[in-house]
Amino acid sequence: MATANSTSKSARIETRVSQEQKDLIERAAAVSGRTVSEFVLAHVEVAAKKVIDEHEKLHLDQAQSRILVDALLTPKKPNKKLKLAIERYRKQVESR
Repeated sequence: MATANSTSKSARIETRVSQEQKDLIERAAAVSGRTVSEFVLAHVEVAAKKVIDEHEKLHLDQAQSRILVDALLTPKKPNKKLKLAIERYRKQVESR
């Protein structure tokens, strides 16, 4: 699997910022010994991964956790609609 550093960089992202924001970003990049592009990319990538990670996690309170565990440990019997759906699915898979 390719990492961000080993892949070809041909895509671009552009954004408009205020002069104050630009100055701040340039100063932070200089202090950290990076180019503005390196600085922005490093920090935006970390933020993007964090946002995606948080979005993909399932957050349950104690009551919701109990309901989920109960449903997993004692599942209800399939109703007619589910049985018909299972049968249709099996026929489709077997016919391939």
